[in-house]
Amino acid sequence: MAVERTLSIIKPDAVEKKKAGAILALLEDAGFSILACKRMHLTRQQAEGFYAVHKARPFFGELVEFMMRSPVFVAVLEREDAVAQYRKVMGATDPAKADDGTIRKLYGGSVGENAVHGSDSLDNAKIEIAYFFPGNEVAPSAG
Repeated sequence: MAVERTLSIIKPDAVEKKKAGAILALLEDAGFSILACKRMHLTRQQAEGFYAVHKARPFFGELVEFMMRSPVFVAVLEREDAVAQYRKVMGATDPAKADDGTIRKLYGGSVGENAVHGSDSLDNAKIEIAYFFPGNEVAPSAG
């Protein structure tokens, strides 16, 4: 299996609960290297740009408002099969349906406020990482 990178966002609900450190520790315990991480408060332009793929969906406005509500942590994670492995560690979108021990089961409150975001494919991971970490903010891939 190839070493991959994926984007993680610790969402406002988890940051407000002061769970960002616990989530980052859980990720390291799960074998991820955190290559870059920053705390930021998203502007409307940043939130709308990042979630532009959902612009026509009825929840778009609510999602943008939620992501602007308070700071987030964005991070670049690396390990073998990173996209799929991170999605396992995150758990189901609905925390009530997530497996025990997953981030969303531990720290998510609802489908809308589910603690974390993760890239859904390797192609999207590359786009999402570049969105938040332009230029030389992340070391080039070893491969």
